[in-house]
Amino acid sequence: MQPNNSINQFQDTGNESPLADFLNKYLPYWPYFAILVIMGLTSAWLYLRYTSKVYETKATLLIKDDKKGAGGDLGPLQAFDLFGSVNSVENEAAILKSRTLMQEVVRNLHLYAPVFVTGRVQSHSGYASCPIRVESPFPDSIKSPKLNEKSEIPFTFSREKQLVTIQNKNYPLNTFIETPYGKLKFVINKNYELTKDYSSVSTIDYFFELRNVERTANAYIRNTTISTDNKSNVISLSIKDEVPQRGEDILNELLKVYNQASILDKNMLAGNTLKFVEDRLKFVSQELDSVERNLQNFRSQNQITDITTQGQIYLQTVAENDQKLSEIDMQLAALDQVEKYVRTGGAVGGIVSISSMNIPNPAFTANIQKLAELELQYTQLKKTVPENNPQLQSIVDGINKLKPTIIENVSNQRKNLLASRKDLAQVNNSYNSLLRTVPAKERELLSISRQQVIKNDIYTFLLKKREETALSYASAVPDSRIIDKAQTSLQPVSPKRSLTYIIALILGLGIGFIIFYLKDLLSTTIQDRSEIETLTKMPILSEILYDDSKAAIVVADGKRSFIAEQFRQLRTSLGFMGLDEGHKKILLTSSISGEGKSFIAINLAISLSLIGKKVILLELDLRKPKLSDILTISRSVGVSNYLINKKTIEEIILESGIDNLSIITSGPLPPNPSELLSNGKMNQLLTKLETEFDYIIMDTAPIGPVTDAYILSPLSDITLFLIRYNYTPKVFVKKLEEIRKNNALKNSAIIYNGIKPRGVRGYGYGAYGKYGYGYGYTEERLKKKWWKIS
Repeated sequence: MQPNNSINQFQDTGNESPLADFLNKYLPYWPYFAILVIMGLTSAWLYLRYTSKVYETKATLLIKDDKKGAGGDLGPLQAFDLFGSVNSVENEAAILKSRTLMQEVVRNLHLYAPVFVTGRVQSHSGYASCPIRVESPFPDSIKSPKLNEKSEIPFTFSREKQLVTIQNKNYPLNTFIETPYGKLKFVINKNYELTKDYSSVSTIDYFFELRNVERTANAYIRNTTISTDNKSNVISLSIKDEVPQRGEDILNELLKVYNQASILDKNMLAGNTLKFVEDRLKFVSQELDSVERNLQNFRSQNQITDITTQGQIYLQTVAENDQKLSEIDMQLAALDQVEKYVRTGGAVGGIVSISSMNIPNPAFTANIQKLAELELQYTQLKKTVPENNPQLQSIVDGINKLKPTIIENVSNQRKNLLASRKDLAQVNNSYNSLLRTVPAKERELLSISRQQVIKNDIYTFLLKKREETALSYASAVPDSRIIDKAQTSLQPVSPKRSLTYIIALILGLGIGFIIFYLKDLLSTTIQDRSEIETLTKMPILSEILYDDSKAAIVVADGKRSFIAEQFRQLRTSLGFMGLDEGHKKILLTSSISGEGKSFIAINLAISLSLIGKKVILLELDLRKPKLSDILTISRSVGVSNYLINKKTIEEIILESGIDNLSIITSGPLPPNPSELLSNGKMNQLLTKLETEFDYIIMDTAPIGPVTDAYILSPLSDITLFLIRYNYTPKVFVKKLEEIRKNNALKNSAIIYNGIKPRGVRGYGYGAYGKYGYGYGYTEERLKKKWWKIS
């Protein structure tokens, strides 16, 4: 007989939404989730309570670039900045994050000796909350303590006595003194904000640490972010620190040190030029002094006060040419020094500013200026990156490519200057012939006066260049401007309260989901109806709850417990399987022993008998019979006696003590049950019983270990396969699908037995279960405490 398709309409189709399935699976565990969420939120509160807050401090810096107009109009001081250069924003950002600058910041702010205030749970920084600051005369010599050495150095401070106490020994303020930890000085902390209760300062415990400057600088570098904007020359600086004041001081000091280093590097060119001019001045000054002395002596000895008009014209003309010759000589000297610098790789005196020497060659001057800029970039970048850095190598390549061009320019410029010098000398020679028309004394006076004018003009020129260079050197300004000084955010950036609580909530729920998901995933037995539906397409006819009373018989006349109602519902559902007057034989089997076949068989039989139908129970588990024990009936006579022709059918039918219910026990246990069930007499027995009873219920052995159910299933009309919650192995349910496909069990359906509520008692399956069975209908209440977990 084929199963009635209407059973699929009666049963849950399994087409619920994923959300509904998810809620059905996990909602019963809501108290666990609530506990985990409370634990998570409590942990988050403790974390926020005892974790130091981190604030973000920001500052912005503008790198001046006249090519982009970023520098604005030149100010009065910038007008004297003869040696300014265009800077790369990326290079300046790398310099700002260099270890060299940050180490200088650590030294200047004495961050190598941080002070802490001892707390009850945890200590916190005393940068702005401790009245004392610790300084060392040799911070670079501080070494980090070894792993087994205690780095904390406790001390107390007495405001009244102005003393610091370390290990019961007092030390005065503002003086470098020898301590067990080296030479130190204790000074008043300018960042400390005095409170009204001054006496409390003496009762607070402090401690300080001595840290390696390099490691301390690296730690602050890791917390510092330097970013650039591609659309502008603005550099953004930010640092994260637990103390807002310290973050602001670090950024402000970093900008200060950066500007000082920038000015220092920038003044290299001005210093070299100034040294060159000073050297020339000394030489020219000596020559001018000698010429003036000769002129004075000549005038005194010969009593000459004036020369002729012709001599004055000669003197003026020759003086102009001689000044030009002197300028050419100075330019040639500058070219010689540039050539030496380029050829020796910068070993001779340093490069000078050609623009200050008035060499009339813009291309040559631009090349010299570009070389100076590349040298400056190389010096700055070398502080921040290793020698093999690609950017540094690129600068070196640029310098190496530029030097041959400069040497060639020097050669060409020298030729031009020598040619000009030759032309001027020829003009002077033509004027020298005029001297022969002048009397001897006047001629000699003109010659001496000429030398005096030449040297005086050169001396005046050098004095002017020295003043210009010195003014530029003294008034050098950095190639950057601070747009915004360091300012700290009002709210901490870490930890974020709302985000921390959200994460704690998600973690609490997530851990719960993971625990119960793994519980189901790692379980080898059936835990949920959905697992059955996933493993096999055999229809589920009914679900039977686990009975807390553990009574073998739960169905009785007038009894309206929830489980009794489930058996009544099972009785009704059998009609959808085709149970009627012509199809009345029901076979119960399962995968393994202990899944509740006998329990279902006897209570189903009682439920059928309560509607006035004659029902007979056949105890066909000839290996481990249980029905007779439940009904306390002797197995001295039973089906085994009939199968070996020792008893008739009428002799083995026994009364159960329940109205309309009879039973045939297993009888004495035979050695060969399968052979007896296969001898053909079972068909005769069932044919006879069909004429006398309305329903026949057969309780057989499980199909896992033996084949009895396979033998008896063809003789039945309906086969009910028992699967028990948290008992039946999943592997047997997988095999059940093969049995269904092979039609090894006739007209089969599943009874999901022994279901216990998931999570808290009363949630999940049962009175508040997936299908809403029993709302306000049963008269029994769950008697266990609500928090008891299955």
